[in-house]
Amino acid sequence: VQLQASGGGLVQAGGSLRLSCIVSGGTFSSFGLGWFRQAPGKEREFVGSISQSGLLEKYANSVKGRFTLSRDNAKNTVYLQMNSLKPEDTAVYYCAADSGVWNPGRTTRELLYDYWGQGTQVTVSS
Repeated sequence: VQLQASGGGLVQAGGSLRLSCIVSGGTFSSFGLGWFRQAPGKEREFVGSISQSGLLEKYANSVKGRFTLSRDNAKNTVYLQMNSLKPEDTAVYYCAADSGVWNPGRTTRELLYDYWGQGTQVTVSS
């Protein structure tokens, strides 16, 4: 299974970006999908995740109301729409796939994700 993230870039504060992550080599609809991020000098942290059906989502408090996840099972792609970006959103963003049953109590734990993408850089200028 391979994950390929894209869509990062440089944006001014208040702007928007949409990240995409294409999953290949597995059964896309069987994966819960998550996004994590790692800022310089900090540990990687959970951003959000979406269930296999796309009906359930969970977000970190820091992005709730600004970021939105969606998935297109026909295109094997998960999206992270990021609005009202802030300088503190600057990080490398990683997508990940979890082959277990999506559960809001466990979905934030990166150790439970089986497959990871390579990351895409998001830089928000003030």
